[in-house]
Amino acid sequence: MLEATQTAAGGSDANRYTLKDKIRAIGPGIIIIGSFLGPGTITTATRTGAFFGYSLLWTIVFSVLATIILQEMASRIGIISQKGLAEHITEFFEKNKFLKTLSIFFVGGAITLGGIAYMSGDLLGTSLGISQITGLPREAIAPFIGLLILFIINVGTVKWLEYILGALVATMVIIFVMTMFIVQPDLSEMAAGLVPSIPENGLLYCVALIGTTIVPYNLFIHCTNAKDKWNKPEHLTLSRWDITVSVIIGGIITMAVMVTAGTIMRGMEVNSVADLSVQLEPVLGSYANLVMSLGLFAAGLSSAIITPLGVSYVLSGLLGWQPNKTDKRFVFTNIAILVIGIIGATTGFNPLTVILMAQALNGVFLPVIVIAVVVIASLPKVLGENANSGLQKFLGAGIILVTAAIGIKSLASMF
Repeated sequence: MLEATQTAAGGSDANRYTLKDKIRAIGPGIIIIGSFLGPGTITTATRTGAFFGYSLLWTIVFSVLATIILQEMASRIGIISQKGLAEHITEFFEKNKFLKTLSIFFVGGAITLGGIAYMSGDLLGTSLGISQITGLPREAIAPFIGLLILFIINVGTVKWLEYILGALVATMVIIFVMTMFIVQPDLSEMAAGLVPSIPENGLLYCVALIGTTIVPYNLFIHCTNAKDKWNKPEHLTLSRWDITVSVIIGGIITMAVMVTAGTIMRGMEVNSVADLSVQLEPVLGSYANLVMSLGLFAAGLSSAIITPLGVSYVLSGLLGWQPNKTDKRFVFTNIAILVIGIIGATTGFNPLTVILMAQALNGVFLPVIVIAVVVIASLPKVLGENANSGLQKFLGAGIILVTAAIGIKSLASMF
């Protein structure tokens, strides 16, 4: 448990946290950005940049701010109450068995379906990266990637996961952010892209960018990991530092992909990994495909590691399991999500289609989870004096409205 300088009286001494304390605190947030920086984010950001240039950069800024706000609420719920988000959802309806059963069925089913779709897309993205390097068919690679992920999540510790995902995120920073600087984008046009506007046919891409960043099961994962790492109100400062820094790094990577594509690929169609790698050719030449493949592998693996854990955490909280490897049902859920994902990844579907379908499912279920987080974080009986302030409630309500619009648009796109 990370402790920091505190006074004997007067509560928090948060202002005395050193930079070393704050750096040591980074961990749960890295798991979150490792989750949302998957092939879906890389693909969506590339397509958006190719079609609309820099005009939708503001969407990434909004997504980053909304993610920080929601993940902070989720971590605060975990740290103060020392309970998972799923446990609070079931307790909220404790007096009404029908509503409790309905909430378990809906939330559990939504997260499970979304997790399966993301698992297939992540495995395909990871396999595509290896396939481009080795020439082996992606359908043959996916099962081995699945076994590697199963080993990582069931043998390693949370700290081990943080180290692995930290390395993968660092790889993406090197590949995508450095490339953005090298291609020398138009800074004035980038600044204009920070002003909210929606170009013709751009609404669906706004929805996709927001939906691929604010991922429902990440809220459950962060709530659980935060409560396991911290347990005092004064630790909220460290948790906020962790999630803010981590999500901003994730946003910078997403922005780098969009800006690079907007600089190099404007007007191009993006339908394959070869198309994705075009944005790196001016800098890397013949090595562009190799480097993009490595980036896609890093993105896919980081996201795929978290997906089965996310589903397992949610079902554990809803159904009263132990949220760790000591409970066989937790382990079995990890295995089941991976196996179904492998089946989906080896059936020959277009990987970009699978990824976009996962995003659509995410968008449909997202507003319900966001409402749950904002409501629970606003209850004094749960968080006491650490419940949402008036400003936090206002910001949460705004995010609810936006995610509800995303849900409606995603539902329409599925049909």
